[in-house]
Amino acid sequence: MHTHLETMALTNRPQTARQPLGSTQILINKENPDGALLAKTELQRPASHMGTRSALGTIDNIGHKVSAITIDPSKKTNAIKKEILQQQQIVTRQKLCKAKATSSLKDLVETETKSEPSIEAVKNVTKTDILLGHPESMDISEDKPEAFSKALLKVEDIDENDKDNPQLVSEYVNDIYQYMKELEKKYPVKSKFLEGYEITGKMRAILIDWLCQVHHRFHLLQETLYLTVSIIDRFLQMYPVPRNKLQLVGVTAMLIASKYEEMYAPEVADFVYITDNAYQKKDIREMEALILRTLDFGMGKPLCLHFLRRNSKAGGVDASKHTMAKYLMELTIIEYDMVQYYPSEIAAAALCLSMKLLDGTKWTDTLEHYSSYSEEDLSPLMKKLCSLVIKAETYKLTAVRTKYASSKFMKISSCSELKGQVVKELASQNDL
Repeated sequence: MHTHLETMALTNRPQTARQPLGSTQILINKENPDGALLAKTELQRPASHMGTRSALGTIDNIGHKVSAITIDPSKKTNAIKKEILQQQQIVTRQKLCKAKATSSLKDLVETETKSEPSIEAVKNVTKTDILLGHPESMDISEDKPEAFSKALLKVEDIDENDKDNPQLVSEYVNDIYQYMKELEKKYPVKSKFLEGYEITGKMRAILIDWLCQVHHRFHLLQETLYLTVSIIDRFLQMYPVPRNKLQLVGVTAMLIASKYEEMYAPEVADFVYITDNAYQKKDIREMEALILRTLDFGMGKPLCLHFLRRNSKAGGVDASKHTMAKYLMELTIIEYDMVQYYPSEIAAAALCLSMKLLDGTKWTDTLEHYSSYSEEDLSPLMKKLCSLVIKAETYKLTAVRTKYASSKFMKISSCSELKGQVVKELASQNDL
């Protein structure tokens, strides 16, 4: 009878008297210090004892599980702690046995530390690394071509804030400018390409000065003027023409450039009128076909204006510096001795000189990176630009200087900095 009553007391004990060891609802706080030890012990148990174990309150198998459990009412908390510590010692001994006979406890700890990543390492793994499947850190060794250069640490990402503007194509704008630099080398203009021809460099300068006036009168885009000069030079070095056809080449080149750049290009009759009927529509059309065949329809040579806009963005310059750089660039299109320079080089030198004259701003690492020219590389060309500035003061061909003396261009050609001591010193060092 007594045994039967004890059995009933044990089986009818409330199930909440003690949380099952396999339960994940163990409270770990200051009031339940044993909960932390219980949780740690359960984590260290083999999967065969944890993975398939369910709570004691399961209806299906509660009967045989309860009958298999015997609980000693006199069992205290200290005994539970002792049992837990014994289980921890058993787990530790098992790990030590699995290690090599010559391995010490220190070696085992180091091995476990290496095999399990730290919390900080896990935090440093980005979402992109997980998606791409390579959480390893970037190799920044200098012998790798794709390594991040130490010099780029001072370079600003000027396209960082343009990702939301699809027109600025920030994802591949650097690839575009790299391709443009390849194109300017693909379509070079040789130095002194008019030697032995009937046309001279002076005739070319007179033609381009006149075309600057025509361009201004027709209110055409700036790109149209630069492309016109590029077409003229590339055509004349491949197909020499007599003196009486030079003006025809000029207006036809501007017609082609207008069709390429303008939204509404001038008509052929407009160019006939501007030449005072020296040529007819038929002449212009025939010359247009000849120029396009000679150049193989290659109109894609980049312009210095394209590179200047990129450099001005990289330097964060104001409108006055940008306008002065445009003035310096436009002075070069008239000069026959400047035809061999790449557009990117002229744009970089013009902006570098503009910054130096207006407020003495230095050519930064960011500008050097995006322009691909250092200030030392640009120094000879800047000296030539200073010579052109001094020459423009007394030059008979005044179209460019007059154009930039207007309020539309901030009267930049008449500013005092262009007559200062810095320009004179740099021009005196020029070998032009």
